[in-house]
Amino acid sequence: MVEVSVGTISARGQVAIPTDIRDKMRLKEGEKVLFLLEGDSLLVKRVSSLSWQDITKPLREARKKIGEADVVGLIHSLRKARA
Repeated sequence: MVEVSVGTISARGQVAIPTDIRDKMRLKEGEKVLFLLEGDSLLVKRVSSLSWQDITKPLREARKKIGEADVVGLIHSLRKARA
C-alpha cells in the first residue's frame, strides 16, 4: 500500500512527517531516520537499533569484491589520484 502526503519545508530545512504516517511507522520523538537520495527521489527510512552486524554489512560486502592482491594496486591508484 502506498501512502501519499504533502509536506512543507521550513526556513530551517525541516519537514514534519504527517501524523498518520508517523503513527503507522511507530516513529517517536528523538528517533533517527535515514535519508536516501537517488536522482530526484528521497526515501526516508526508519532506523532501528542497528547491531554491529548491520553496521558492518556494507564493509563485508565490499570486502567480497576485492582480494588481498588488489589492495596494493588500489592504494597506488588512490595516491596517484590525490597527487
